[in-house]
Amino acid sequence: MTIHHPLITFSHADLGYRRPVLRDVNVTVSEGDFLGIVGPNGSGKTTLLRAALGTLQPLSGTVTRRNGIRFGYVPQRQVVDEMFPLSVLDIVLMGRYRHIGLCRRPSRADRDYALACLDNVGIADLAQRAYQELSGGQKQRALLARALAAQPTVLVLDEPTTDMDIPSERSIMELVSRLSSERHLTVLIVSHLLHVIVNYANRIAFVGEGQVIVQDTAEAIRPENLSRLYGIEVFVGEIEGRKFVL
Repeated sequence: MTIHHPLITFSHADLGYRRPVLRDVNVTVSEGDFLGIVGPNGSGKTTLLRAALGTLQPLSGTVTRRNGIRFGYVPQRQVVDEMFPLSVLDIVLMGRYRHIGLCRRPSRADRDYALACLDNVGIADLAQRAYQELSGGQKQRALLARALAAQPTVLVLDEPTTDMDIPSERSIMELVSRLSSERHLTVLIVSHLLHVIVNYANRIAFVGEGQVIVQDTAEAIRPENLSRLYGIEVFVGEIEGRKFVL
């Protein structure tokens, strides 16, 4: 029997800024989890994510992280500043800063590792291209490579498929799934699109109305549960082995 040790534990945590956005959160993220965090815009998904990362302290209760945990964070690509004429390799090298140290230049080993990360995500041939010239899907892969360059134990993605067409959306999610398996990564992924999550996550955290409800995916996507949660009739089907939600 495999024992999965806890990495992040929320215990009776109220999360928010001056006032709670989420109350009495009790969630454990363990090694090997692929946890999808879903909910409507403004429901508190980013608040939960920030608390997991440690950039937001709980108003009450506790959020604990195992010693030595390392995060690889993939932000929404729309928030990355494209004013600087950085190459794709420069972007990925940012993920090495913790290893390089302040005011030090990347070594050849750092550059080689960054190039290997680009190869992992399938865009090693774009290393010298300007980041701002890339397509949306290519930019997302570059940001994934930057997160991998940090040598994380937990890969955290915030709305990674926003504004993508269905083939690009599936390509990115298949890549994340492959990387989590090959690198034995724990994954936290935020999305307001349930259909993006259901074919990959082993558990789903529903965020809304000030609460966080976590269920195994098979239980979470039962039509009666989703209909009760969203307040409308929900249909769950399957085509060629892939689930979809209407």
